[in-house]
Amino acid sequence: MVASAALENGLYDSVDTPTDSPDPYTLPGTTTVLSNESPSAPCENATLRTALQYSCNNVFAKAAADLGQDKVKEMADAFGFDTEELDVPVRASESVYPTGMDEAQTALTGIGQFEVTATPMQMAMVSAALADGGELAAPHMVSKVTDSGGTALQTYEDGDTERVVSESTAKQLRSAMVTVVEEGTGTNARIDGAEVGGKTGTAQNGVDNSNTPYAWFTSYAKDDSTGKQVAVAVVVEDSGAARSEVSGNGLAAPIAQKMMAAALGR
Repeated sequence: MVASAALENGLYDSVDTPTDSPDPYTLPGTTTVLSNESPSAPCENATLRTALQYSCNNVFAKAAADLGQDKVKEMADAFGFDTEELDVPVRASESVYPTGMDEAQTALTGIGQFEVTATPMQMAMVSAALADGGELAAPHMVSKVTDSGGTALQTYEDGDTERVVSESTAKQLRSAMVTVVEEGTGTNARIDGAEVGGKTGTAQNGVDNSNTPYAWFTSYAKDDSTGKQVAVAVVVEDSGAARSEVSGNGLAAPIAQKMMAAALGR
């Protein structure tokens, strides 16, 4: 989402343009240093592609601070954040991008921290929009009703779509998400013969002063030979995701991989 805002607002020309991102990065107006999970990752002045590949906190935090909260919030809301009622028809909780922040707090939102909240459905919508050329589809629960033999008895038309980002931005970010799966932190999501893009994540629940990490993975997969495509987001609660074996790639990505493979008929 932050990478989308950076490209759409011209902060960087492409996902392969080097960024102006010191590592480690000191949050604006503070002495607090924001480090990266892997000290050896090539995050200093990394491109957006490399930053996605290695989950470089410094790049996305600085991008959010440079863009400012208004531009990041505009992009977040375009993807569906801050929608009070999202019925599919089961009510999905509201995903929130906060307001009234200082520069340091805005930087933290660039890595999903401070008061950002998100549901798996919201993050699946982000991946789906990027996979679909920048068009966000209105979510719904049922596409068709079939009999025991698979014959459709009733179908439901897709809802309206809304352009969230340009086709160019969507194409670039899909390419970067593929790099994450092929060469980065999401290798456990690979599916032979399919295009798979994704992004790992670690989040805290913030409940009862508990910061037990959650393992995240948001992704999409396409099979050009059949035309089948799917977007999936997985969150594993109380995963202890600070350890690599139970991180987004260790826990959440394999679940997403199995779901996407099943949807593609593999």
